[in-house]
Amino acid sequence: MSMDADAIRRFLHTQVACWNAGDKAGFLAAYREAAPGGLTIEYVGQSAGDGWPVLESMWEKQNAAIAIEEHALIVNGSEAACHNRNLVRGTERAIETIELYRFDGEGRLSVRYFIGKP
Repeated sequence: MSMDADAIRRFLHTQVACWNAGDKAGFLAAYREAAPGGLTIEYVGQSAGDGWPVLESMWEKQNAAIAIEEHALIVNGSEAACHNRNLVRGTERAIETIELYRFDGEGRLSVRYFIGKP
C-alpha cells in the first residue's frame, strides 16, 4: 500500500480535525487506514516505540488539554513534515511541534515529534 501526496495530506488534516473535535474513534481510524502494516512513534530524544499504545496514551493525557492549529504541511514523495501549534486550552500558552511522517510503501508509518517548550 502506498500513499500518494493527496492521501497523505488527507490523513494529516483528518487526524488533526478528529483530535480537535474530540473524535477518538475517527482519530484512531485515520491512523489505522494510513498504517495498516504498523506504526512507530518517536518523541525525538527518546526511543521509538510501538505507536498504538503511544497514541492511546497521547489521547488520554493530552486531548482534553490541547487543540491543534496547523501552520505548515509539506509533502515530498512518501514523507511529510508539519509545523503545528498545540494550544493549551484555556490559556495563552502554545507548544510548537515539528512532526515528520514517513510512509514506507508496505503500509508502515513512522512518526517523529520534535516538541518545543511551552
